[in-house]
Amino acid sequence: MPTSDLLLHPVRLRIVQAFLGERTLTTADLHAGLPDVPTASLYRHVATLAEAGVLEVVGERRVRGAAERSYRLVPAAASIGPDAASRMDPEEHRRAFTTFVAALLADFDRYLTRGNVDLARDGVGYRQVGLWLTEDEFAELVADLRAVLAARAANQPAEGRRRRLVSTVHLPGD
Repeated sequence: MPTSDLLLHPVRLRIVQAFLGERTLTTADLHAGLPDVPTASLYRHVATLAEAGVLEVVGERRVRGAAERSYRLVPAAASIGPDAASRMDPEEHRRAFTTFVAALLADFDRYLTRGNVDLARDGVGYRQVGLWLTEDEFAELVADLRAVLAARAANQPAEGRRRRLVSTVHLPGD
């Protein structure tokens, strides 16, 4: 299955997103975080992602006689690379972007419906900025953003830390 088809299924995309931040999760952990996904569907999509090498098994233990596996995301396999993206036609890009935005909306909706919402306290924000940049200035901006995010990407869960989702979109404004 092409990487784009594999990753752009709405449920599989949510599963991949659940692993962001170098998390190790079991299917039970995933089900707790994605309670609206039927258990059988969750298991099927996890198996599909594992068979494709997007998730790797990093542990296994017996729970009530059944094997409970722990999975971790394989980052290199969990993205659509430049070569694959260059082969996508406009309709495939439209579908990919729609899936991305739908997942973002679903994440925001889950945040809003959890109760006790305070955007300022929780550090939630969304904004759009128009910048006039040469190609070199834009490349430098993207490199700076990548460096800032990469410096924090290896952070592990710890006291006082909270998992944050940071999403970026870059588009020409003309």
